Amino acid sequence: MTISMYQLTVPVFAHTLTNLLSILNKAVAFADAKKLDPSVLPNARLAPDMYPLKKQVQVASDTIKGAVARLAGIEAPSWPDTEETMAELIARVQKTLDYVNGFKPEQINDSEDNTVELNFPGGYNFTFTGLSFVQMMVMPNLYFHFTTTYGILRHNGVEVGKGDLLGKIQ
Repeated sequence: MTISMYQLTVPVFAHTLTNLLSILNKAVAFADAKKLDPSVLPNARLAPDMYPLKKQVQVASDTIKGAVARLAGIEAPSWPDTEETMAELIARVQKTLDYVNGFKPEQINDSEDNTVELNFPGGYNFTFTGLSFVQMMVMPNLYFHFTTTYGILRHNGVEVGKGDLLGKIQ
């Protein structure tokens, strides 16, 4: 059996975004029940030198929308990182999910050998094939930021567990 680039990406990204929405909604219910200041969870972090939750979510969103756009050979939309509330973060994740779900298999399939170049500040430049981009950059980066979001919420008392991280597996 051969798996297509579309199957490797879009359904996985949609599943992860759906699970992210679920844990963010649990965080809102938790914050409401505990009467937390609305800025607490978006600004929470695991360590002083780590990104806060809001940035973790923004990077997860950017990772996914950038990945599907690059694989499709189009420019990814640019969204400012201005979210300050849980509601705004949830809206961003939903917007990302809607964007990902708009891609058709023919836009992504056969991109495994395409060249993907990433240029970061400080001269960090990477060149990948489409497949190695997904396997070695996108998936690890996505899961790092998603898991860190989960960890921040769990650390702050939100009752989430591994089942929330994995979601309903089909």
